[in-house]
Amino acid sequence: MVTNSGASAGSVALAFLSGALLGAVTAVMLAPQAGRDSRERVTGYARRTGEDLRDLKDRATDAVEEVVGRGRELVDEISCAAREALDAGREAMRREREMNSQD
Repeated sequence: MVTNSGASAGSVALAFLSGALLGAVTAVMLAPQAGRDSRERVTGYARRTGEDLRDLKDRATDAVEEVVGRGRELVDEISCAAREALDAGREAMRREREMNSQD
């Protein structure tokens, strides 16, 4: 999906998650707490962000598969319609030739 600015939904979500992670790391690093506590919090944020990114990837993969499936269906429908039109044209030409040969 493309937004009005031309950025895809995936890139917007990735930018948002990256910004959230950077903000969280900055806040933890500047907070007055022990180094061990800070590392644990950063690790927790990183783990949750990794999980969020995996979920986003899974949803994007599902969406792409759905779009590809719809595209294949559309190509099949168009191919079938084109074949039918071609067959109808051939039949019309055959009938026209038969009528002209009888004259």
